[in-house]
Amino acid sequence: MAQSPINVIAGQIPAFAYESITVDDTVKSLTSLSYTDTDGNTAVNALITIETAQIRWRIDGGNPTSTGGHLSNPMDIIKLNNASDVKNFKATRVSSTSATIRVSYSG
Repeated sequence: MAQSPINVIAGQIPAFAYESITVDDTVKSLTSLSYTDTDGNTAVNALITIETAQIRWRIDGGNPTSTGGHLSNPMDIIKLNNASDVKNFKATRVSSTSATIRVSYSG
């Protein structure tokens, strides 16, 4: 199996917060305390990288399942570009292996 190319996206907009989330068999959302800045503004950008295992995700307010939602693989990058998508992002794992997602937030 060919390895995905490594993409680095940095410095476009200064990040004000970062978090790491373990995506297991329960639906996970991004953490509001992380994506809200010190002035109470919600991040309008989130850069999410996937590690360890596949996830399925949605940004329409619905819950993903192990077979429903957008499929992302380890080393994939998800870029959210508005506050609504940041608030509505939800993910779950695909198999019995939990995934880790790393998230940087910017205004």
